[in-house]
Amino acid sequence: MGLFKNPPFEWMIGLRYTRAGRRSARNSFISFISMISMAGIALGVAALIVVLSVMNGFQKEVRDRMLSVLSHIEVFDASGSMPDWRATAAEAFKNKNVRGAAPYVEAQAMVTRDDTVRGIMVRGILPEEELKVSSVAAQVRRGSLSDLRPGEFNIVLGGELARALHLRVGDKLTMIAPQGQVTPAGVLPRLKQFNVVGMFEAGHYEYDSSLAFIHLQDGEKMFRQEGPSGLRLKIADMQQAPEVTAELSRTMTGNLYLRDWSQQNRNWFAAVQTEKRMMFIILTLIIAVAAFNLVSTLVMTVTDKQADIAILRTLGASPMSIMKIFMVQGALVGLIGTAIGVGSGVLISLNIDVIVPFIESLFGVQFLPRDIYLISALPSDLRWPDVWRIGGLAVVLAFLATLYPSWWAARVRPADALRYE
Repeated sequence: MGLFKNPPFEWMIGLRYTRAGRRSARNSFISFISMISMAGIALGVAALIVVLSVMNGFQKEVRDRMLSVLSHIEVFDASGSMPDWRATAAEAFKNKNVRGAAPYVEAQAMVTRDDTVRGIMVRGILPEEELKVSSVAAQVRRGSLSDLRPGEFNIVLGGELARALHLRVGDKLTMIAPQGQVTPAGVLPRLKQFNVVGMFEAGHYEYDSSLAFIHLQDGEKMFRQEGPSGLRLKIADMQQAPEVTAELSRTMTGNLYLRDWSQQNRNWFAAVQTEKRMMFIILTLIIAVAAFNLVSTLVMTVTDKQADIAILRTLGASPMSIMKIFMVQGALVGLIGTAIGVGSGVLISLNIDVIVPFIESLFGVQFLPRDIYLISALPSDLRWPDVWRIGGLAVVLAFLATLYPSWWAARVRPADALRYE
């Protein structure tokens, strides 16, 4: 408390230099430049917080849409099939993090209707078990996942795939399996007609345009498998998937291969992380420019206050005290600018779902057309570690900007400064 009741004179003088001066046009100009530096730091900090929040929001949105179709962890058998999948699932459930398990068959195939041919990924599932590991059932817009019954050769298509093939519920299509059938006439492709009983919309174009679901037993017959290809696992916290995968690889028996959701889309996540780093560096340059502006402000202040510096030195102030005065001035500008930027950035990030629609209605524009981006609202995911990191970086840059001007002020010689006063 004593520090605030009787602050050091360096703090008092530095705070006085920070406040707007009205004694001369020069002081007013220096104060104006100081305000510009403060505004630049605030703008850079706010822009960096908002941009990273939006990028985090997009990443979370796309990741959630991926995981509505994909599983947290996949388990394969080296033999290519897993006939006793229930025993393998029982082993997986010994890990406290595993919440669900479902068998599946997955293979590439071709589907054709009239003159249109498309290559797709076919996944055979047990509808009642699939509910435990994914939210595909909730994404079926027409029909139902429970309509996939063994022996009926029904199929649920992605919405984009159905539109490309001009299919509706109740139509039929022909599936061509890659494994040929040997006949006296040579190797012929195996074809099977399927009934379209549903369409799903995951909101991710890659899966909506190339993925189809059939019953597990139909998949085994179609692709000549003696059992499921593997198991799909759901865990309590998807962020711990790499750690849980490592634990399961040590505890589960058999010649098994395991991979988590981050490995399945490694290139995409690596690209997003690279983009976030580059945006962080680019937007940090805004803060750096404001810090350089702070250098010029302090240099002008030192030039204008040389007589004051000389008087303080004559009264017994040490060079370090003079240096502290201007460091306090620059640090205050940086702290205030950072505080304003953090407050503005957090406020915008938390209310971006209201701000963006208001701007769209005001100017009659649409930033995210639904038919292109599949989402109409700008997502935002504010992460406080990012906020503290950005705020700390801005304060450090502002502090570094004060070092040279403060050191230059400490080298002012009283006799030279007062010679023409």
